[in-house]
Amino acid sequence: MSQPRLVMVTGLSGAGKTQALHSLEDLGFFCVDNLPPALIPKFGELLAQTAGRISEVALGVDIRGGEFFDTLFEVLADLDGAGVRYEILFLDAADETLVRRFKETRRRHPLSPEILAGIREERRRLSELKGRAHKIIDTSDLTTRQLKDELAAIFGGGSDNGGLLVTVVSFGFKYGVPLDSDLVMDVRFLPNPHYVSELKPFTGNDAPVAEYVFASPVTTEFMKRFIGLIEFVIPYYVKEGKTTLMIAIGCTGGKHRSVALANRLGEIFKEQGFRVKVRHRDVNRI
Repeated sequence: MSQPRLVMVTGLSGAGKTQALHSLEDLGFFCVDNLPPALIPKFGELLAQTAGRISEVALGVDIRGGEFFDTLFEVLADLDGAGVRYEILFLDAADETLVRRFKETRRRHPLSPEILAGIREERRRLSELKGRAHKIIDTSDLTTRQLKDELAAIFGGGSDNGGLLVTVVSFGFKYGVPLDSDLVMDVRFLPNPHYVSELKPFTGNDAPVAEYVFASPVTTEFMKRFIGLIEFVIPYYVKEGKTTLMIAIGCTGGKHRSVALANRLGEIFKEQGFRVKVRHRDVNRI
């Protein structure tokens, strides 16, 4: 009998862990929030006694556990030793976003009455756990609906390619690199429609801009080489058990070149049978 799928939901306070658990519950996961890590092995034993009636489990584990949280790495080592498979979902967000959310909800940070100080201390304490995460989602620019869609795409079904979900996100370097990127490509060397007066008002979602970008031989050669690189590394990501791959394509403002290329990459991976999501982070910024 196969063991239940176990997802540990963790990350920064205010990054959306509660919303993530609600979304996973909607997807059919049995969810438990703020479970002390020391109880996870015992919880696993109880699940084994359900005779397969519970097949997907999500556990909310975070800094609220206080001293109990510090035992998490020992518990993970025990799970590894016992051959228990698990996934760590880490939710992150930019400091300014977290500060704004705490102020809007008027909640106290669990580590400090000074919000920013608490965020920085929590980020420091969670750095090792973030490094072990199987999936990191940056919620800085995501609505609750978008986060739910992201989780549904990751945990809601399989594919013909090892279950891998490929997310292609366009962004502008002037607004920062997406925190949850696996591969980042700078395409600011390509011809820029921003400097073509009749194209400047449009975006890479518009046909004239896309045609301009792909009319360049440099773009054609780049796409050929970049796709070859991605096709080379994907089997190794799948072999390592990775379920998601985020490819971030960046130009200066995130409106023209990166958008056009992200759309084309999405089309190519869909044709290859992957589950694909394409997101344009900065296309609507003023």
